[in-house]
Amino acid sequence: MLEMKSLQDEPVEGFKVTLVDESDMYNWEVAIFGPPNTHYEGGYFKARLKFPVDYPYSPPSFRFLTKMWHPNIYENGDVCISILHPPVDDPQSGELPSERWNPTQNVRTILLSVISLLNEPNTFSPANVDASVMYRKWRESKGKDREYIDIISKQVLSTKADADRDGVKVPVTLDEYCVRTQVQPTDDGYNLLYDDYCDDEDLEDDEEDEENEDCCYDDDSGNEDS
Repeated sequence: MLEMKSLQDEPVEGFKVTLVDESDMYNWEVAIFGPPNTHYEGGYFKARLKFPVDYPYSPPSFRFLTKMWHPNIYENGDVCISILHPPVDDPQSGELPSERWNPTQNVRTILLSVISLLNEPNTFSPANVDASVMYRKWRESKGKDREYIDIISKQVLSTKADADRDGVKVPVTLDEYCVRTQVQPTDDGYNLLYDDYCDDEDLEDDEEDEENEDCCYDDDSGNEDS
């Protein structure tokens, strides 16, 4: 309840959270808006965030309801990201314990990690091998092989019907996307407005850094280049 109130008072850019059922605080519906200046611009992606009864000692699960083609998203919509992995020491996974879930994390950090994951996939041990191979072909061809991007564009376009049905206006400019948060008056009496996490550089489609912590290590995933 405290986290829901916090997100309502100080929203995260690009997200809208509501309860699936007002009587069930453990099951949230998440709407994700594609960040401007990225291949997901104009997209309206729906997901479910489910909390275990021992939260925050165990991580919630995050599953996309909208069909997603992404190296780190399983075909059933489950997101494979380090921050949502249980806090166990598993040397075989390739993950450091510090990269996994811990009780200091919260919904806000999860949402920001998901946005980062969309634009910066990790292809070293993917959840969707075919999407990973296609993404790497696109990168290595410097954009000439557009199969991956064309699929993303079609998925973004297909979400417009959902947005219209839900009566949602999807932000497509930085001004619409950014949430301006009112902060407490300064000592000289002025109120300041600031854009939380809303720097143009943060919203650019930075495809240069694959080695982020948002990854899925699965020994059975196979060789992505095969």
